[in-house]
Amino acid sequence: MRKFIIDTDTGSDDAVALVMALRDETVDVLALTIVAGNVPMKQGAQNALYTVELCGRTTPVYEGLAAPIMRPLQTAQFVHGEDGMGDLGLPLFGRVPADGHAVDILIDTINRFPGEITLVTLGPLSNVALALLRDPSIAGKLHACYVMGGVGQGPGNITPVGEYNIWADPEAADIVFSAGLPLTMIGWDVSWKYATFAPDDVQRLREIGTPLAHFCVDIQAVLDVWAKENTDIPGFDLPDPIAMAVALDERIATTIRERYVKVETHSELCRGQTMVDHLRSTQQPPNTRIVLDADRDRFMAMLHRAVAPSLSPA
Repeated sequence: MRKFIIDTDTGSDDAVALVMALRDETVDVLALTIVAGNVPMKQGAQNALYTVELCGRTTPVYEGLAAPIMRPLQTAQFVHGEDGMGDLGLPLFGRVPADGHAVDILIDTINRFPGEITLVTLGPLSNVALALLRDPSIAGKLHACYVMGGVGQGPGNITPVGEYNIWADPEAADIVFSAGLPLTMIGWDVSWKYATFAPDDVQRLREIGTPLAHFCVDIQAVLDVWAKENTDIPGFDLPDPIAMAVALDERIATTIRERYVKVETHSELCRGQTMVDHLRSTQQPPNTRIVLDADRDRFMAMLHRAVAPSLSPA
């Protein structure tokens, strides 16, 4: 069993990614660590606890940082709903997270299993940055780190050049990208090219007929309206699930390039931009594997298996 830790700001796309990981029989999700982002941190913890319960798992959920490391929190509730899960009236309250702070859990677990942990980040990188500041050695003890964040090529989704997870806490992202992690970045550009859900895609997912299939569709209600009003995408897109798909099976990624990436922290106009040195003009050595293309059919098949009545082999 592969050992995963997932750091998440559980909004509606994060929840689908969690379903994919929690339902994968080759993966042991040791912990979910919660960070502020899409929603306030405590709401994100409740959303994660609800999703774990829905999947029939007992994975511990640990609360983490309630704000970026140097800036005030600016959530994405306008995209995912006030509760982050489509404002459907789900009972997203009253569950008790595990004892311990997410940052401590990250440090302790990585040190306990050196070379074995795959870290998947689905939100702002605040928890991970603080863990690295407290124990820089963990950067070299990870088996892999997959980051849903940034943009490999193309425009951003919160500013013309910024993707939300990096924009929300750019200082944290700069720490993480500079730390020497075995880092693979799956940017928003991969999502809008390969993880868009037009009405026909939504209907095919819903027709699987399970509670999990309905859950993964229904919680996108606010996102669906926002996407129709604000993007040219033929439907909504799910960045976190396709990032999780790459972490679960790298065959999903059909083009990966090693590049130097620097995060912009000083310019307000370009805040959170992931500057990808495709032409090697900085002469800096690569610090990140950038996913540029993905296998949409394989991704969709993985998602459908995750919500199917019984799991089937890939």
